[in-house]
Amino acid sequence: MTIHFGLLVFPGIQQLDLTAPYEIFASTEGAEVHLIWKDTQPVISATKLALQPTVTFDDCPKLDVICVPGGGGINALLEDETVLSFIRSRAAQARFITSVCTGSLVLGAAGLLNGKKATTHWNAQDFLANFGAIPTAGRIVQDGNLITAGGVTAGIDFGLAVVAALFGKEEAETVQLSLEYAPQPPFHSGTLEEATADVIARTRRRLAGSRMAREAILARLIASERKPA
Repeated sequence: MTIHFGLLVFPGIQQLDLTAPYEIFASTEGAEVHLIWKDTQPVISATKLALQPTVTFDDCPKLDVICVPGGGGINALLEDETVLSFIRSRAAQARFITSVCTGSLVLGAAGLLNGKKATTHWNAQDFLANFGAIPTAGRIVQDGNLITAGGVTAGIDFGLAVVAALFGKEEAETVQLSLEYAPQPPFHSGTLEEATADVIARTRRRLAGSRMAREAILARLIASERKPA
């Protein structure tokens, strides 16, 4: 039986949030992977890579796994009811509802994180509570059929974990070996715990623009919820 994976692809996506789990899923026997957007015109990632959607919201088949990647482009999605409605409808049918990096904030905006443990990029962890989630540190966090991954490269580990859950450990390990995934980073600054204070400060400055925009969006969402009916 074919397992259908659907990954949202959108303008301003962080391409590795998408392509890391995509490579894992697409390398799995018995899997079919769909890249989903409003239309099938190429979209441009945050780092200017063109990505080609394969199905539209209207044409998308029933999904066993729905995945929302992250990136600066999620800011627009937080207030896009067409996107949020699609995610809600497909999540209701999926075996697993998942995200990578700040994609979890989109799940939150769709109302899918309330009372659930979830994670995201370290620079967005504090936003999760705005959506009723229980912010939980971790490279992969699972709460029932909700699986959220941390920032960017966590999508590789996440992808393997999902494959193991659906196809078994042996298939996941086969995919891991076929991709020679055995990370040995040349530097140890991939987490807040390992990075120096200078590196953390430089990184926060680099991410400040997108964070400020996200803060403004969340303020609007919170204000709209408090308005009387």
